Amino acid sequence: MSWPVEISTLESLGQQLVADSAGAVAGYSIAFKELTLTAPASRVAQALTLMRDKFGFAQLIDLCGVDYPERPQRFDVVYHLLSLTKNQRLRLKVQTDEDTAVPTVTGVFPCADWYEREAFDMYGIFFEGHPDLRRILTDYGFHGHPLRKDFPMTGYVELRYDDELKRVVYEPVKSVEFRNWDFLSPWEGADYILPGDEKVEAK
Repeated sequence: MSWPVEISTLESLGQQLVADSAGAVAGYSIAFKELTLTAPASRVAQALTLMRDKFGFAQLIDLCGVDYPERPQRFDVVYHLLSLTKNQRLRLKVQTDEDTAVPTVTGVFPCADWYEREAFDMYGIFFEGHPDLRRILTDYGFHGHPLRKDFPMTGYVELRYDDELKRVVYEPVKSVEFRNWDFLSPWEGADYILPGDEKVEAK
């Protein structure tokens, strides 16, 4: 099959997946020539099993989290699938909050084990039934989840080697700097004077 896949082919695949899923796939959309499906979190394993067994999407190439703190269900858990035989990719999204666990899909795709641990560590997303859900990238005793948008850029603690104690010590960060979500394109220009611009005016 040629790449990129025709929009009509993606439309047909999306409709067929929704029709054959018995409610496990709630809907679909197409943006930037990519197919994105949505599913209830409680039925994600069923939806992925259908995509693997009936539609040939035999590889889970990634699983990640996305944080929308303004929503009641602040997290999207996103599954990226690949079919080598069809030369197609698709994306499945489910939503959850800070306390509600998403069923693990390690029984459908064993490689999800690592990805789910990473999403738990970075975002605090829980996966029910995961065989070993513990931190994977952050240090022992780490508090918080670094990829949440309300987590400060500097973190809450810092570590340094203490020459007197002859060991690494943890200390609270004295000035916590939160992220500044300024989505202004640098090509559009700003309504305010940027640092350094006053020098241009002076010349």
